[in-house]
Amino acid sequence: MTAARLHDPGAFQGSLTVRVLESKLLAGNPLGDPSAREVSVWSPPGAGAGLPALLVLAGFTGRGQKYLDTHPWHPGLALRIDRAFAEGRFPSCHVVFPDCFTALGGSQYLDSSAVGPYQSHLLDELLPFVSENWSAASFGVAGKSSGGFGALRLAMARPGAFRVAGSLSGDLGFDLAYGGELMAACRGLVPHGGDPARFLEEFRREPSLSGDGHAVIDVLAMSACYAPDPSQPLGFELPMDPHTGERTRGWDRWLENDPLCRLESEGEALRSLDLLDLRAGTRDEFHLQFGLRRFVRRLVELGIPHSHAEFAGGHFGTDGELLELTRALAQRLCGGASSKPSDGA
Repeated sequence: MTAARLHDPGAFQGSLTVRVLESKLLAGNPLGDPSAREVSVWSPPGAGAGLPALLVLAGFTGRGQKYLDTHPWHPGLALRIDRAFAEGRFPSCHVVFPDCFTALGGSQYLDSSAVGPYQSHLLDELLPFVSENWSAASFGVAGKSSGGFGALRLAMARPGAFRVAGSLSGDLGFDLAYGGELMAACRGLVPHGGDPARFLEEFRREPSLSGDGHAVIDVLAMSACYAPDPSQPLGFELPMDPHTGERTRGWDRWLENDPLCRLESEGEALRSLDLLDLRAGTRDEFHLQFGLRRFVRRLVELGIPHSHAEFAGGHFGTDGELLELTRALAQRLCGGASSKPSDGA
């Protein structure tokens, strides 16, 4: 049995329902994170059975609940979607906001012995849960930043699970995106004697992302997701030597998880999508626009249909762009603009 409630019903013309999914897969996870997860779903007014559902994955340090804000000045994505629907600019479908937050700030929506089986949780538990509780007929997936990474990896991992997929400023081109972050993490570990365990002990007592704190927890979380190793004291390998900054074997394992690399072995799964929508800002502070251009170039070489767009902006303050991405995906998911984009779109 799942608990259910309406989230701030007076703010929405549609409905925003929150149910609890008791995950068997996440039970006893290595970080001790909750196995009971809130699943928040926006539905259009009078929604009946058989509507499609679009998953929207949050970025690192975020979770699905971040999209539920009804603040008059800073509306979250759910309320933006609701208003767009009222104006006739958003189709009739469910929009799902999963919670895959962890004690390290995120799961990258992957299966990891150091974090937990979050990819399997989404594919094997969440999708059936949404089908059962909201009678969803088909699915799409989208996300921003780490959520965009997760959307690509999920679509590649399980061909046919999603009809559309989209990434806004998703993690691509790790050599560019994480180069500066690794050095900032080394710097942030200096007060802790270069010891990640000492950093985590203090971080758990008082989480702080100030200074180099964000870089350190980012690198530790990504290591736990990309390079798990039960033989290591923390359960994962670092991508660099904290004292010298030199790349280690762990970095090679990071690169194996870069969607640019996965495209070679799993890219065919993207070919069957009705829409693959890829976007990034021209001033992205993590250089993700350049990783995306590499990814798109390879898609063109492989002849995989897609849509590619860049906007005049950076990595942050992109709520409007995320609304447009979800709107485009939802329209295709609901049967609009039926022709696929060209190979070089």
